[in-house]
Amino acid sequence: MDKLCSKLLNYCLMKCSVQNMAVEVVCLAYAFLFGVAAFGPTPRTVWKVTETDLIMFRSPEVYNYSVLLLNEDSGVLYVGARDAIFALDMLDIQKIQKQVSWPVSEEKQNSCYTKGKSKETECRNYIRVLQQQDDSNLYVCGTYAFQPVCDRLSISEFTFEEKQEEGKGKCPFSPTQSYTSVMVDGELYAGTVNNYWGSEPIITRSSQQSTLRTEYSIPWLNEPNFVYADVVREKNLDGDDDKIYFFLTETAVEFEFFTKLLVPRIVRVCKGDQGGQRTLQKKWTSFLKAKLACFSPELNFVFNVVHDVFILKTPSWKDTVFYGVFTSQLNNAGVSAVCAFNMTSVETVFTKGTFMQSVICDQTQTKWLQSSKEIPSPRPGMCINNEARAQNINSSLQLPDKTLQFIKDHPLIYDPVTPVGNRPKLIKAGVNYTQIAVKRVQAFDGNLYDVLFLGTAEGALHKAVIYDTEVHIVEEVQLFSNRVPVETLLLSSKEGVNYLYASSSTGVVQSPLAFCENYKTCTDCILARDPLCAWNSGGNVCVSIYKPGLDQSSLVQQLSGDSSTCKEVDEGYETYPVQILKPGEVAKMVCHIKSQLAYGIWKFNETEMIISTDSPKYYLHSEMLLIFNVSQGDYGLYECFSREKVKNKFHSHKMAGYILKAPPIVHHTATASVTSTIQITMESSMQSTTHSASSSAFTSNMDTTRNPTVELLSSTLETLPTTVAPLKTTFVVSTISAAEASQTVTCPSFQRVDYLESKDCGIYAAFLAIFCSLFLILLWYSFYKGFLPNVRSYCSALRSKKSTSELADCERGQKEGLMQKPCLNNVQSQQNEQPKSVHDSGYEMEPDCENGKLVHEETSQEAVTEKDKPFDVASNLKYVDSDGEE
Repeated sequence: MDKLCSKLLNYCLMKCSVQNMAVEVVCLAYAFLFGVAAFGPTPRTVWKVTETDLIMFRSPEVYNYSVLLLNEDSGVLYVGARDAIFALDMLDIQKIQKQVSWPVSEEKQNSCYTKGKSKETECRNYIRVLQQQDDSNLYVCGTYAFQPVCDRLSISEFTFEEKQEEGKGKCPFSPTQSYTSVMVDGELYAGTVNNYWGSEPIITRSSQQSTLRTEYSIPWLNEPNFVYADVVREKNLDGDDDKIYFFLTETAVEFEFFTKLLVPRIVRVCKGDQGGQRTLQKKWTSFLKAKLACFSPELNFVFNVVHDVFILKTPSWKDTVFYGVFTSQLNNAGVSAVCAFNMTSVETVFTKGTFMQSVICDQTQTKWLQSSKEIPSPRPGMCINNEARAQNINSSLQLPDKTLQFIKDHPLIYDPVTPVGNRPKLIKAGVNYTQIAVKRVQAFDGNLYDVLFLGTAEGALHKAVIYDTEVHIVEEVQLFSNRVPVETLLLSSKEGVNYLYASSSTGVVQSPLAFCENYKTCTDCILARDPLCAWNSGGNVCVSIYKPGLDQSSLVQQLSGDSSTCKEVDEGYETYPVQILKPGEVAKMVCHIKSQLAYGIWKFNETEMIISTDSPKYYLHSEMLLIFNVSQGDYGLYECFSREKVKNKFHSHKMAGYILKAPPIVHHTATASVTSTIQITMESSMQSTTHSASSSAFTSNMDTTRNPTVELLSSTLETLPTTVAPLKTTFVVSTISAAEASQTVTCPSFQRVDYLESKDCGIYAAFLAIFCSLFLILLWYSFYKGFLPNVRSYCSALRSKKSTSELADCERGQKEGLMQKPCLNNVQSQQNEQPKSVHDSGYEMEPDCENGKLVHEETSQEAVTEKDKPFDVASNLKYVDSDGEE
């Protein structure tokens, strides 16, 4: 199916001779769906508005800056807008030298409004023609509320002569109608419409001597959309005339289709044309048109709508090149192409091409086929040259009627003008090019390169360079922040003035031809492959080759992209920023790579990192490298390199570097020596003075050193109970000499231990030892006191000298707890009963007697038998915090 569509598309659009063109829609749609959108080079660099030194001009309450005229001799840029004309300084367009207002009168506005037009928009004066007629005057035409008028504007005074002329045939009626114009030797050549409704397209020449126009005939112009016009001066031995070329898109007459099929055309007329004597009076006798064939043989795809053309003129007219931007009629995919046509191809088609003629078929339809008629002499459509003069024809007024009648009926050439290389220079998907300007630059290698400046429908500018078999888009610049289409592009050609001017509906922008200073390294400057830039090794800066006062010997330019000649200075690790992160945190490192043709390579300790998309540790987000859960193995040196492929060779250069470190280690040193051994002797005693003295001695001994470990031990010992059993325990704390204490202790790193902040392992070890020792002491004390269950064996061992009844009381006391004291009158009756346990409320209370009086201690003790006494109830219980006081 794809081969069939390819063949049909080629046959339909390139040969232009089929009867049924419906299959073209299928093939166009097929080409869009399969492969077209994937084509096109990517701009290497995209400059933001803040990275460029653009100069913007906009006047309050003025819109539609659609016409530009540059006078480099006087250094003025003329701007035609709605109801106003400005004269700006071409070196700084924000400086208004002069301006004049040209509004529509109230009467004209009301008349336009009554015809159904908008008074606020359409019924205004839109400047459409702005040409320099001579050294003193500008020729200006405007729509003037659908009644176009023209006038002359004095350059010195910047005022109108107030001699308005009818602008019909020179300027469109509506601001939405297409137009183009060029002033040649004081005569205005214009392509526009000749009536209010826009149904009479016309190409005219207006002069005081003679006025010429085209025929109102479909074969001449069929619903054209004019885009550009310019003159090509011919100085040759044949005595030929200068020629004016018009470029347009019109509805094809040579195709049959269920809808209108558009075709790009090139139209040629002679500057010295005077019209015919009888046939074609005041009409063009040299009018010829041919099709511009911009097509891709690889895609079998045709671009049949031309949007703008730039004529690259050279010292020899034969080397002139026509550059045009094209799209497809069915441009749903947004694909644009740039095709170049040389003068040799154009001249061959117009001088040797086959004419087309109309043939009536079936008495109803008109077909356009190759003409089989004999071509008269002189050849129709030719300018007056030496060959015509040899036949005593010195003017078009002397041409024979046979020649004039032939050109009247056969203005269309069958053969198309094919592009250079039989393919577009550039095909770019995802963009609609609206304007083009071209500058031919001689690089340091001695070769000439054509640099293309392409305006887009999104208000951006693409700069592309044509190399032998490729087109390299150097950069993209956003000219208009509101993304309105670029309507006009104009280049300065004066030496030392290298600016590009762009206009839109909202303003005018002045831009340098290159942003060389934005390339900060030699490698980046070379890899840009911009013939307008070179690396100045003396100043270590990328500069424009047109910058005055440059030493050519110190400039380096390699348009092949070979950056091996660059000798980058490595500033070393000292300039790298340092990131200090704790284990478990996230590292963020940015590598800003400006080139869209390059990709980043990260190296860790000079070893290239392989980062997988499903890696839980590393993640590349845009221009940032993220390292999750930083650990000990992640600390080190990180470097980012930009790697770019140019002509099957990779070039790398360093873009950024980082050093990842752990937090600094906290050092702990001792300021005084600690006693060799600290013995803590804990003896059971009923007196608290022993423990108090030892505790005070311990504290006073440690005050001089303020060692954290000893302070912790001291505070812990102070919380111990003062009443202990007759058990002697010795606790030894390891000694620290002054020399050993002054040494730095390095701790191993732990992953994800967020609650451990200090790295002093000595403190941790001492704390752990103290805690364990105290735990054992408290455990032993609990066993001894019987606070823990199943302590019968321990009590037996410790109280082996006591009587059996006392041991039984001990065990029973442990099980039953404290008992209530009986009242005096009930002691005898309750001797054989089990005492009831009392709920522990936290306070020591004496039970009330039956008579409501308290029982004295002496009486109570006498009434209770020795057998029922609780264990150690009568002992004077002391606590650690009592300090020996009862």
